[in-house]
Amino acid sequence: MLALSEAPDRTLRSSDLAVVVGWERSRLSHHLRRMEARQLVLRGAVGGDARGAAITLSPTGAGVFRSSSAAHLRVVRDVFIDAFTAEQLENMRVLTAALHRHLDAGRPAPEG
Repeated sequence: MLALSEAPDRTLRSSDLAVVVGWERSRLSHHLRRMEARQLVLRGAVGGDARGAAITLSPTGAGVFRSSSAAHLRVVRDVFIDAFTAEQLENMRVLTAALHRHLDAGRPAPEG
């Protein structure tokens, strides 16, 4: 839901979504089917390409995501962020940025 909430028009190709979340397409497809049944996402065609599916975060899904995110962020702050000083958090930001660059270097580019 996070990846869709940050995507333009809250929509991604299913193959691109699989790359972003790091899942195999078959696993993602099963999960999306369950989310679609709960009206959290919508599936649609991708332009003129019958092979792909556009996955869109529905208004219901956006509401569920927002409400669950607020509680999650409070817990993260209480358990994690508040345990560190501002300097430690800045060091962590630098370290995680380096890790992110390293991981992105080995990730295949999304289909376009």
